[in-house]
Amino acid sequence: MSTKPTTTDLEWTDLDQRAVDTARVLAMDSVQKVGNGHPGTAMSLAPAAYTLFQKVMRHDPADADWTGRDRFVLSAGHSSLTLYIQLYLAGFGLELDDLKSFRTWGSKTPGHPEYGHTVGVETTTGPLGQGVANAVGMAMAARYERGLFDPDTAAGESPFDHYVYAIAGDGCLQEGISAEASSMAGHQKLGNLILLWDDNHISIEGDTETAISEDTVKRYEAYGWHVQRVEPKENGDLDPHALYEAIQRAKAVTDKPSFIAMRSIIAWPAPNAQNTEAAHGSALGDEEVAATKRVLGFDPERTFEVSDEVIAHTRRALDRGAQAKAEWEKGFAAWRTSQPERAAEFDRIAAGELPAGWEEKLPVFEAGKGVATRAASGKVLQALGAVIPELWGGSADLAGSNNTTIDKTSSFLPAGNPLPEASPYGRTIHFGIREHSMAAEMNGIALHGNTRVYGGTFLVFSDYMRNAVRLSALMHLPVTYVWTHDSIGLGEDGPTHQPVEHLASLRAIPGLNVVRPADANETAVAWREILKRWTKEFGKGAPHGLALTRQGVPTYDREVTEGAARGGYVLFDAEGGEPRVILIGTGSEVQLAVEAREQLQAAGVPTRVVSMPSVEWFEEQDQGYRDSVLPPSVKARVAVEAGIGLTWHRYVGDAGRIVSLEHFGASADGKVLFREFGFTADAVAAAARESLEAAQR
Repeated sequence: MSTKPTTTDLEWTDLDQRAVDTARVLAMDSVQKVGNGHPGTAMSLAPAAYTLFQKVMRHDPADADWTGRDRFVLSAGHSSLTLYIQLYLAGFGLELDDLKSFRTWGSKTPGHPEYGHTVGVETTTGPLGQGVANAVGMAMAARYERGLFDPDTAAGESPFDHYVYAIAGDGCLQEGISAEASSMAGHQKLGNLILLWDDNHISIEGDTETAISEDTVKRYEAYGWHVQRVEPKENGDLDPHALYEAIQRAKAVTDKPSFIAMRSIIAWPAPNAQNTEAAHGSALGDEEVAATKRVLGFDPERTFEVSDEVIAHTRRALDRGAQAKAEWEKGFAAWRTSQPERAAEFDRIAAGELPAGWEEKLPVFEAGKGVATRAASGKVLQALGAVIPELWGGSADLAGSNNTTIDKTSSFLPAGNPLPEASPYGRTIHFGIREHSMAAEMNGIALHGNTRVYGGTFLVFSDYMRNAVRLSALMHLPVTYVWTHDSIGLGEDGPTHQPVEHLASLRAIPGLNVVRPADANETAVAWREILKRWTKEFGKGAPHGLALTRQGVPTYDREVTEGAARGGYVLFDAEGGEPRVILIGTGSEVQLAVEAREQLQAAGVPTRVVSMPSVEWFEEQDQGYRDSVLPPSVKARVAVEAGIGLTWHRYVGDAGRIVSLEHFGASADGKVLFREFGFTADAVAAAARESLEAAQR
């Protein structure tokens, strides 16, 4: 078998082609063995994936988390074999048995790539378009990281310079999230981002002409991307030489993200299945697999055929990776010597540690004063921003309402932006009115590493973000959502903007911690706890959603509100004996519980008020602590929250009562709405008396 390169631009031998065809065979056999999956795209994309992993990307299969690596995102996550087979061939840790156990219980090769589950998988993908936005976030994070550690070195010469590559399919680009993210990438001029579009004209319902007729390449030109089209060979196969040359041209464009449209034929070269929708999501069948193997020169009687020559050739990626990493480490060592202070910051941040004394910068708010928790959050961010440089974020065009501007003098914007505060390494992100991609970009930022990100909008618009928020939880990513205007208290904007079902709905997402502080001091404690919970370890982090008020709420004593870090605590205890009734509140409704307690105490009913800003944090506590806050012997309980009551049934029990909102809001002043919808101290006290009666039956 010849090892001479066939072109001076790309070294591509017969052995390289055999490795690509081996990938096609493995894709067919993996799906055929389990009986389900997506073979077609993995077959047609094999030349592109192989070119990236073997000829283009800087990575070290022996150290998949190396800081200097290029990132790869398979946005078309249904074609997970496209990635798994390259991880196997390059030596990231997958072996042939892992491909044989594709999509089965306990395997390293689940149906869609899962971050933290399979070495070399940079993000969980599957919901189409999410990966495009993840890649945009990674590219943003790479630029901000460079600004933290090496802002003055010439472009392309810093150890923090690297590329983000992504492969997307037709479905990814039809989903609205990719439009939001691609618009953002073009605006930000992310020259470190290269997106390869698998233009195969096929989706589940058949030819994409059934659903779309726009000129996608022109669309990306309009976004401000550098665009190219790569035509296939005459036989219909992807041309690795043309693709390689396109990637080199893309890398030379440093002031725009790059879009490469690759025309492909799904399931190529299957004689009958190619260019059919059936090849997208179904096994090809024994006869078609055998016929395709004959076309490729493989034995149709053998399965999972990988020659020793091929695997030895592809595993040379380990040697190239070690060499690339060694060369990078020389530059990294030189940077450490020349930038000792920044190197110390890098070591701290990479270790997941916070600066010494950061907690001392947290503001303490005066008890008794009315402060909106969104305003308190803004003061916390500005205080912490001065001492935690890796903390950055912004808002979906609602910074003034969300109070998410960490630094008014520093906006994350590309060179040439006319705003006076613009800087490529700026602190405040202007996500634009793109809530869905904002959340997914935040996931990408967190996945990239070495920064901590937050993003804000109104709580009601968390609906737009939900799929990305779910993936934050699925991947255990330490991102923080700042959701303000958290109830009917926002007032005159009316029911379209007033969240009702949102708190309960978000609490239903496993792994998402929802935190709804009662006052300014609980807000400061919540931010402190969120930052302390950040971790680098796979599967140990968690996203947080802060639900914050628009309206002012009373401020309680900071020493008492320290209990907010445990999710639920006794804010005011019963006087005159053990509590006969417990009032549980969150957010702006805690004040109603406090006022109701005064009424009940005056009537001789010892009453405890429990503030429970986070049921998730509370459930983490040991049973002894939870029982000390909510004694099982006290059956009379009331929960009050200006939203649907689903969360609270397990806490109040059969004798308990819930003061909740089981319908949409209205357009009026917030105080009027609270009164008209029954959120008053009198209503809470009345519910407590009902619960006391029920508990005595």
